[in-house]
Amino acid sequence: MTWTLTGKTALVTGASSGIGRALATAAGAAGARVLLVGRSEERLAEVADGIGGGATWIAADLAVPAEVDRMAREAAERLGEIDILLANAGLYIPGDAADGDPDEWDQLLSVNVNSVFRLINRVLPGMIARQSGDIVVTSSVSGHQAIEWEPVYSASKHAIQSFVHGVRRQTARHKLRIGAVAPGMVLNPLWGVSDAAEIDARVAAREGIRSEDVAEAVMFMLTRPPHVTIRDLVILPQNQDI
Repeated sequence: MTWTLTGKTALVTGASSGIGRALATAAGAAGARVLLVGRSEERLAEVADGIGGGATWIAADLAVPAEVDRMAREAAERLGEIDILLANAGLYIPGDAADGDPDEWDQLLSVNVNSVFRLINRVLPGMIARQSGDIVVTSSVSGHQAIEWEPVYSASKHAIQSFVHGVRRQTARHKLRIGAVAPGMVLNPLWGVSDAAEIDARVAAREGIRSEDVAEAVMFMLTRPPHVTIRDLVILPQNQDI
């Protein structure tokens, strides 16, 4: 048995491209009223127009704490209440620790970790008051194991996993659900892949998955009966050696 998203509201961060765009599109197609968050007004407007159904957007830089707070306030005002939070925004930095730029790492941690913690803090009181709500955070397979070529990114996703597991235990008594989806190689601009022909070829070789595959997995998480929580969903290309 599945539950519907019809009539629910969904806040999606990092929604202008990649997994976030696919999540927003899938939530809209499932009947939710979607509010998209990202940095580019032009790209957000394009995605919102494609979704239709009253989809709207807020431009915000989630690396800035005050911007996270402003966005959360505006989202609550526009939606009335936030039924679903899809905390997806993230940055990716690979490379050796000895050669990295700590200032860039700080930026990554601000978006991948701090903004997620802060936004969840802002939406939880309303969900707790209503005794209803779903949160899904986009993590990574590197949150389940440290990957040597991306130690800072891995560390950020390990933080996400720990936070999600702890918050789930705190909020279960309030009938809330929180989980994390952890993709492997996703063929989208975050990982430097945008050519459609290349995506098709690598999918055919089972070397990568599409953003839409991740969105479909998240829709599965959201449409389970209320007594079912999927705490962790790891989704990999069949041929990824991890």
